[in-house]
Amino acid sequence: MTINGGISFWYATHPTAPATPPRAPLTAHATADVVIVGGGYTGLWTAYYLKKSAPDLRVTVLEQKFCGYGASGRNGGWLYNGIAGRDRYAALHGHEAALRLQRAMNDTVTEVVDTAAAEGIDADIRRGGVLEVARTPAQLTRLKAFHAAELSFGESDRVLLDATATRARIDIAGAVGSSWTPHGARIHPLKLVTGLAAACERLGVVIHESTPVTQIGPGRAVTPYGTVRAPHVLRCTEGFTAALKGQKRSWLPMNSSMIVTAPLPASVWETLNWSDGATLGDMAHAYMYAQRTADDRIAIGGRGVPYRFGSRAAAAENTGRTEPTTVTALTDLLTSFFPALAGTEITHAWSGVLGVPRDWCATVTLDRATGLGWAGGYVGSGVATANLAGRTLRDLVLGETTDLTALPWVGHRVRRWEPEPFRWLGVHALYAAYREADRREATTHRPTTTPLATLADRIAGRH
Repeated sequence: MTINGGISFWYATHPTAPATPPRAPLTAHATADVVIVGGGYTGLWTAYYLKKSAPDLRVTVLEQKFCGYGASGRNGGWLYNGIAGRDRYAALHGHEAALRLQRAMNDTVTEVVDTAAAEGIDADIRRGGVLEVARTPAQLTRLKAFHAAELSFGESDRVLLDATATRARIDIAGAVGSSWTPHGARIHPLKLVTGLAAACERLGVVIHESTPVTQIGPGRAVTPYGTVRAPHVLRCTEGFTAALKGQKRSWLPMNSSMIVTAPLPASVWETLNWSDGATLGDMAHAYMYAQRTADDRIAIGGRGVPYRFGSRAAAAENTGRTEPTTVTALTDLLTSFFPALAGTEITHAWSGVLGVPRDWCATVTLDRATGLGWAGGYVGSGVATANLAGRTLRDLVLGETTDLTALPWVGHRVRRWEPEPFRWLGVHALYAAYREADRREATTHRPTTTPLATLADRIAGRH
């Protein structure tokens, strides 16, 4: 029987997390030099690097539930070099500026791997790169354009593979080509979070869990149990940002869902030819993402119910529970890629939310006049991007001018999302259009992207 909810598979199978009580909540007013709202990757990496660079700095992290409760403990475990908004930054600031951003992301994959090793964090990291596959003629056309774009941004080590070479990497039904980059690794998301939180505490970071922040303002973070005052207040709340006062339309909380199989025997892995630890994605408009876990399962995800009215995270985010129709759709997707897995047991299903800005651009910002800062809007590419954001916020807080603070995503502003009901109607219409576009491309076998998807991209602001 499938366990539906329970935060995530990563949480349910973590060796200690389910039995570990939350850290003590805030119990009274407090002060700090930096208060960070959110105990996920962004908040913890920021705290970690601040204390490494300035050990005397008083850093406090406030987390509404427990570290890794949000997307950091529910994601697909892709540590890779993608960053939301690079092409827009190239248009706004020039190709060279976006190239520097991409190089920083390439380096970030290594930074996370090396830091985890240095801190003794066993997060099941396996560096097998990322394989992005095309399964229709239209997807192949997009794949080739994507591959050429990545080469233009300096990825000279990226490889374009034909159908035969693709299936030699992973035997995916219907694969007609793929693009592989070495700048990626598989991880266990929650093991990284718990290890990082422990590393922060060893450095002297104060972490209060079970402490929801209801309002952020210059010099203060307000909770039901007291207010923490600090010269710098950093919002690192990603998909939960809409719950904060005044932030309802800042970043849209987009739902993403996952399932995971029972452990697969060696004979199945030999059939699938999936042996090098690569994470797997595709070029569909309603794209998927997958990994081979350390205990030999396949974890696969995609968009289910993409958005809930009023920017609510809803009950599904509280428990991770996923709509049965989404579980079925992801199971069908799994067997579409790997027909040999028909009938394979699905042991866990779960959901979480990610943050989507109106222009689909990840950002890092610090307002020196107010001391307010934030980072996020990763659009599903946050595992590595959060590390780069944390190092950048460190430099901004410390008042240093560095290569990181000069990257084009620093200080980027974006307009707010439309009010309801236009927000709900628009998002659901867009994803219905993307699913229909994928269906048409799979049935017509034309080599060009269907105009429906192109129109949807323009309306969404993705291009």
